[in-house]
This record gives sequence, C-alpha cells and structure tokens, in this order.
Amino acid sequence: MSQIFRPTANQLARFSLVAGLLVVAGAALGMLGLMRSDYVTGANTNIEQPIQFSHAHHVGGLGIDCRYCHTSVEQSSFANIPPTKTCMNCHSQIWVTSPYLEPVRASFRTGESLRWIRVHNLPDFVYFNHSIHVKKGIGCESCHGRIDQMPGIYQAKSLQMEWCLECHRAPERFVRPREAVTTMGYRPAVSQAELGPKLVKDYDIQKLTSCSTCHR
Repeated sequence: MSQIFRPTANQLARFSLVAGLLVVAGAALGMLGLMRSDYVTGANTNIEQPIQFSHAHHVGGLGIDCRYCHTSVEQSSFANIPPTKTCMNCHSQIWVTSPYLEPVRASFRTGESLRWIRVHNLPDFVYFNHSIHVKKGIGCESCHGRIDQMPGIYQAKSLQMEWCLECHRAPERFVRPREAVTTMGYRPAVSQAELGPKLVKDYDIQKLTSCSTCHR
C-alpha cells in the first residue's frame, strides 16, 4: 500500500505548530503593548480646551503656584477647576481687551462657567485622594509631569494600576519634602536613596497595596 503522506508532511506539521505558537505569542504581546499604549491610556494627547490655557506661561514663566488656582488639593479628595473669578483677578487688569480672552470675560459677566474638558479622568471604580498624597509629600510633578513646560495640557502618565503600584510599593523613591510638593524640576539636596526612607518614616507613609486601598 502506497504512503498517504509524503515525508515532508512531518516537517510541514512541525512548521505549522511553531508558526501557530508564534502567532498566538505575537498576538498576546501585541495586546499587552496596545493596553499600555498612549492610544488606550490617553497619555501624551493634547486636549483641546475652550481656551488654550498655557501652564508653561503661567507656571513656568510667571511662577504661579499650583495651589493659587487649584485651591482644594490640600484639603479635598479632588483638585478643583478654578472659577472664572480666579482668572479675572489678573485679567481684569492685564490683557483686558484681548479677543483671545473674551470667553473668560463673557463667563465672568454672565456667571456661566467655562466648559473645561477633563484631562485626568480615572474610572468610577477607582478612589483617589489628592489631599493625602500632598500631605505625604508626593509632588504634583510625579503624577502630572512637567506642567511648567506644557503650552497645552495633556495626561503625562498612563494612570494604569501598575503605574500607581510602582509608587505604592516603593514610596521612598518618589516622596519629597512637603514644602517642595509644587516645585517643578525638583532635585533633592541629598540623594533620594538617603532622603526617601527618612521622609517615609517622618510622614508615616505606609506601603498600601491592598485592593481596598483604591477600589472602594
């Protein structure tokens, strides 16, 4: 009886198995890469706002402290969007006829808030408290990036759980003195390896990694 399969059939079968495994592995790696990509996380994407407020100008150029506008970050779980009155504290005196700022003046006249587009938007099942992070010495820059260098505004970090856990597992790598929380481009006077553990002890920082810490 003649052979049904040629001798090369074994080689073809082995090649098909290897190729199939490579395709599955490649697809898995591709999915992992996609889930970490800016396309999915929304990182590094400039958000068009009703007025393109420049943090680079106000923070980097003029040196305005983050807390002048975001007044609730030290006492509240959220960072407030400043009311139009905050803008007008300066712009009732400078650039008072600029067409670019007419929406701000109109908002102040009518009492209707500007419709800012949210940039850092965590899922509803994630609890985040701004005030506790500020009190524990986590800088604005650690989460929001170099705001002082952003002409527009964008999400600088992935905001994924693994990114949060990177800090929660080793807070000594990121903590800074409380008085330097809003400092952009902060560099410790001594090495972070020396300063970090001391601040973790002084500020009673716990390495909270249980699910209930953020998922409440």
